[in-house]
Amino acid sequence: MASNVHLRGDGVSVIVDVSSGVPIVRHWGSALGPAESVPDDGRVTLGAIDSIPAVSLVPMHGDGFPGRPGLAGHRRGGRHWAPRFTLASHEVIENADRTELVCTAVDRVAELSLVSSLALGADGVLTAQATVVNDGDTPLMLDAFTVSLPLPAEASELGVYGGRWGREFDLHRFAWPYGAWTSENRAGRTSHEHPPFVWACTEGAGEWSGRVWGIHLAWSGNHVMYAETMFDGRRYVQTGELFHPGEICVYAGESFSTPDVVGVFSDVGWTRASQSFHREARRRLPRRLGPRLVHLNTWEAVYFDHDEETLRSIADAAAAVGVERFVLDDGWFGSRRNDRAGLGDWEVSEAVYPNGLAPLIDHVRALGMDFGIWVEPEMANPDSEILRAHPDWVLATPGYEPVLGRNQLVIDLTNDECFAHVLGRIDDLLSDHAIAYVKWDMNRWVVQGSGTDGKSAAHDQVLALYALIDELRVRHPEVEFESCSSGGGRIDMSILQRVERFWTSDNNDALERQKIQRGASMVLPPEVLGSHVGPTPAHSTGRRLDMAFRTATAMFGHMGVEADVSRMSERDREILRHGIEVYKRFRAFVHGGDAVRLEPSGAARDHCIAHGVYATDRREALISFARLETSSASGTPPLIVPGLLDDVAYRIALVPMLPDGDGLFGPVETRPSWARGADFTMSGRELATVGLPMPPVRPESAVVVHLFGS
Repeated sequence: MASNVHLRGDGVSVIVDVSSGVPIVRHWGSALGPAESVPDDGRVTLGAIDSIPAVSLVPMHGDGFPGRPGLAGHRRGGRHWAPRFTLASHEVIENADRTELVCTAVDRVAELSLVSSLALGADGVLTAQATVVNDGDTPLMLDAFTVSLPLPAEASELGVYGGRWGREFDLHRFAWPYGAWTSENRAGRTSHEHPPFVWACTEGAGEWSGRVWGIHLAWSGNHVMYAETMFDGRRYVQTGELFHPGEICVYAGESFSTPDVVGVFSDVGWTRASQSFHREARRRLPRRLGPRLVHLNTWEAVYFDHDEETLRSIADAAAAVGVERFVLDDGWFGSRRNDRAGLGDWEVSEAVYPNGLAPLIDHVRALGMDFGIWVEPEMANPDSEILRAHPDWVLATPGYEPVLGRNQLVIDLTNDECFAHVLGRIDDLLSDHAIAYVKWDMNRWVVQGSGTDGKSAAHDQVLALYALIDELRVRHPEVEFESCSSGGGRIDMSILQRVERFWTSDNNDALERQKIQRGASMVLPPEVLGSHVGPTPAHSTGRRLDMAFRTATAMFGHMGVEADVSRMSERDREILRHGIEVYKRFRAFVHGGDAVRLEPSGAARDHCIAHGVYATDRREALISFARLETSSASGTPPLIVPGLLDDVAYRIALVPMLPDGDGLFGPVETRPSWARGADFTMSGRELATVGLPMPPVRPESAVVVHLFGS
């Protein structure tokens, strides 16, 4: 007989059957009343077994589960390969901000315990995790250990991210197929190609309609994402770490836990589900964020060509346009004049900086800016002092030629001596200089990475990375950290607990960034997504774009500049200065509100991107409408703006992205009155039904609109 526990959050109910010991989620979705219940979904199927079990948090083959088991392992000789657990205890723990259910199950034959946790926040965010305990006296080889969450039959579509370098968070949406969809990531980081997020939704769900579920594995290494429709029609999503052969052994008396699995639900579309992910991200940040300072990063300004006088002139020009933090990128250390040598030698290059970094840092700080610096502590070039002295510190497999990536190798942070060396070098760097910010990069996959014991070290390398950043944060609590991995190759909510910012993409082309940032906005709030004004032509695409479009795109993230400001035209510097002023005017609002995505209609649907931020009380909004290319229709349909307060009158005002006017539209007589500077108001109901009249925005341009309720 089922024994159900009802977890309640804001608009969300999770009903869990604990009778079998391993929790079974009977319902995860819209809020239910206290007297409402859900039926047992056990199935009887002719020609199979008498009763097919429900999808539990960790489903077991030993119970007759026909899908992929959540726990796969064995002892020596292949014994105890199909455990079957029974309930030992369960406990409901009430906290101010969440309710947690903890279930303990045992298998006395296999000498294993399984501890499962489901926690539902007051805001409706679900967190699931499982731990296997070896109660025996022989090791347990763990082949797979994942968490499964069942979804209803109405969740008929999937949304998953693909991508590559320079094209991160590319959403692919399709009908949930019969059988299984899966992605497996072995890159040693979350990856550009298969980031650990899966969405499911009802057919045709939009940003503001339909039921949507989102599932994320909070882990920075190898992982599997799996979605299956079983032969009896039931559906579930399963996710966890992906282990290399023989990688994980749970010794007698020890335990092993899955990473957190974060789940969100909305019965009013994708945007509301995204806002739940944003709340969880903000909760996990290592500190409360202050104003997000405007960056100048030197990479696309000078690359490896470091010259102190040039950098001083860039700093002068940056400060003059309002930049607040100067970040010195790759090329400041050792013999690092290109990407073939010097990586791993974290000492200031005497050839480039004969007086050290102090004169440049002092110059930057005298201009009123913070100083930041780039490092890549997990890597080294073969041509480096560190690997000449310690060739055994490479994370590789003896007997094989290590696989190169960007002319570099992964160093073995699981090696205590290597870890201590890297920690000491970065600690010295931060102790000896007035550095407020660290851009932490990781530019290649982990391939055939064996530890000193000969087995795969992929899991342990991630834990060592966490420990390294954690210790540096303890020693330097005032320093902010950024996670970069050739752009967005390591973005997840576990590394987020250790950094204040992600570098969203190496692609600074504003047209591409409109798409990349829209995808990333589905899982992360704008204040943690680095977004820079790049040079023209764009480094990644060669495209030339207007400065006003570049600033309008960058201001809806954590804004920065990645270009040689000193070599820009005076007109571009003037527009950039103005764009930075607009960002500063609105940044507290953008970074403290609820990010929204809007859906252009008609001919604008496939050619325009609209998004913005609403105040938490819904009395104010800032909206960007960008046209990427022309369409077959000459006009632009009104933009539907749902989700504001029906009976509030909103004053609509253009936010000029040029210092001397808008300059972005067609003839004045074709514009709606608000885009000509006239007083114009609309109610929230009108905005959601009739829509906001839009001006004829040129291709590769954006209009920014401020709505303020009276």
